[in-house]
Order: sequence, then C-alpha cells, then structure tokens
Amino acid sequence: MKKSFISFFFGLALFFFILSFSIGLPIYFRSFYYAHITALDLEHTSGFSNEEIKQAYDDVLDYLTLPGTEFSTGVMKHSAEGEAHFSDCKALFTLNAAVLVISATVLVVLLFLRKKKLIPKLQPGRFSPAFPAAISAIAFPVIIGILASLDFDRAFIIFHKLFFPGKENWIFTPRTDEIIRVLPQTFFMNCALLIGASVLTLSAAIIIFELCSNKRKK
Repeated sequence: MKKSFISFFFGLALFFFILSFSIGLPIYFRSFYYAHITALDLEHTSGFSNEEIKQAYDDVLDYLTLPGTEFSTGVMKHSAEGEAHFSDCKALFTLNAAVLVISATVLVVLLFLRKKKLIPKLQPGRFSPAFPAAISAIAFPVIIGILASLDFDRAFIIFHKLFFPGKENWIFTPRTDEIIRVLPQTFFMNCALLIGASVLTLSAAIIIFELCSNKRKK
C-alpha cells in the first residue's frame, strides 16, 4: 500500500509539474511577448512606441507575478474594471506558481529519498509512475487544441467564463483599457500553442525514455 501510494503521489506531482511548468513559459519568458510587438506590428496598430508597450507589459506582469507590486499599465489608461480583472488573474498566476513550486519540491524530495533508499522503488508495475503521468498530461493539450481549432473565439469565451464565473470585466474596451490594444487575441492563441507544445514535448520525452528503459530491461 505504501509503495503504491508513493508511486501515485510521484505521478500526480509529475503531472502537475508538467502542466504548471508549461503554463509558466509564456508568463516568465517575456521575450516571447516582445517578439510579438514587431511580428504583429503593435506599434502601428496601437499607437504606442515599442518601449511604451514593453513597459506596460512589464508593469502588468510584475503585478501578476511579484507579491506586493501595485497595478500599473505604464502610460496606458486603465479602468477600475480592468484592474479588477487583472486582480482575478493574479490569483490564478499565484496558484500556478504555487503548484509549480510544490510539485517540483515533491519530485526532488521523492527522488532524493529513493536515491538514499529510504523509500521503495517508484515502479509498482511495468512502467514507472512517470509513464501514466505523461500520458495523462498529453490529453490536456490535445483536448484543448481540438476545441480551440474548431472555434478559438468560442474557446476563448468559455475559458473566461469557466475561470471568471459571473464576471464580465474581462471584456475590455480599448478606449478605457488601452492595454488591450497591445494584447491581441493572436498573442493568446500563440501562448496556448506554446503551452501545448511544451506539454507534448515533455510528455513525449518521458514516454520515450520509459519505453526505451523497459526495452532494455527485457
């Protein structure tokens, strides 16, 4: 029972690590957004300079990811409703960061304990718990990808209604919340693609490693 529980706990931690790490990529890798400024010609479409766009984005990301940071959108105007939405987003960003840190810590601790032979081997069956965790993680971007490819606009709306129930402050007006001018839907779609690609890459690497390891054992 103890062996099965530890293996299940390891697999669960790995599953959440893959997801939270992948979600964190477009959040913490700010160069990903910077590349969109030129690619989407945001200076021309928004009326703001490259530096003003970067400053506004950095201010928003600092607020979302750093504790004790006051909300700001640089030189761009924002409404109380817009600020309230980013406050809701901050809770989700904090949750993802917590899941990432906790899952990574659990994995490191369990692997350390296993190396010191203080816990049983993390392989109750043919494959280690990493294998089903990777398989489960793959299902996430596949399902999301199918829904988004059918109608991204609809998927975008469903996402916000699911994570911000009963609220409509995520519907920005460019006149009062100018930050939306430099956060086009294409950027969010590319964020989803980056997250999906990361999940698939990490999961595929784990699955291939497990299959090769199992083959060598035979």
